[in-house]
Amino acid sequence: MKLRFLGKNSTPGDSPTLYASDQDSYVVQGWRVYAQDLLAQLDVPEGHSVVEVPTELFEHLVKDGVPAGEIKNFTDPIVLVTEQGTCIVQGPRMCDAEALGQMRMPDYETCVEVPKSSVMALLEEKSGSDQQRPA
Repeated sequence: MKLRFLGKNSTPGDSPTLYASDQDSYVVQGWRVYAQDLLAQLDVPEGHSVVEVPTELFEHLVKDGVPAGEIKNFTDPIVLVTEQGTCIVQGPRMCDAEALGQMRMPDYETCVEVPKSSVMALLEEKSGSDQQRPA
């Protein structure tokens, strides 16, 4: 799998990153979730993982031709929004050696792959009740 860097939200020691793949998906690199109380709220299927990223990370979607990367619909692959305003994103654990070789990832981070269609659904205006699921 080939990755194209879209952007990152960095502070010293932190580097959530967003990539577009050649497989009609996005790769979301973020902080590993270790908090047991948080993990207990989630149903993470075998072979999947979760990462925590700032919602602003999705603003980098504009570099993939998306008009705006503002999240308007907090649904899958976002499984939770934390009290700090970050989001927990779930998806298949990235195992592709070629893709992983293109990334610089500290031990406290991991990444998931999510279909482009799922990420695009996050940007669509939805009617009805607030879809946000706080931690």
